[in-house]
Amino acid sequence: MATRDITVGVDIDAPADVVWKAVTDWEGQSEWMLGTGVRVTKGDGVGVGSELAATTGVGPLGVTDTMRIVGWDPPHRATVVHTGSVVRGSGTFTVIELGPGRSRFEWGERLDLPLGALGALGWPLVSPVFALGLKYSLRKLAARCEAER
Repeated sequence: MATRDITVGVDIDAPADVVWKAVTDWEGQSEWMLGTGVRVTKGDGVGVGSELAATTGVGPLGVTDTMRIVGWDPPHRATVVHTGSVVRGSGTFTVIELGPGRSRFEWGERLDLPLGALGALGWPLVSPVFALGLKYSLRKLAARCEAER
């Protein structure tokens, strides 16, 4: 199975705790995450063992990504393992304090590509589009956090 890493980040004029609150407000992610709605499916969503389901897409053309939180270090890092049949691998949200009232948010994914060799061949075509969607989402996240500080 082919594995690929992708990480995007954004500097935000808001304290780390404001950014952390926004990125771990799972249901609220639909306000900044492109085409995605997230819900807690097990636990309270604020610690190891909680489970989440993120549905990305438009109408009936969507994919549900199930996840389990495997790392929880507020307000700095949350790590999930993707447990679904389509999206596999792990993801990490990292909040880095840059100074008074400034933070950096990084979203990293280590994805086990589906479809074997075909998935690996398609990654160079899919990854730029995926990265653009992530960057768009992070700009919306930054604006949301900066408005709340």
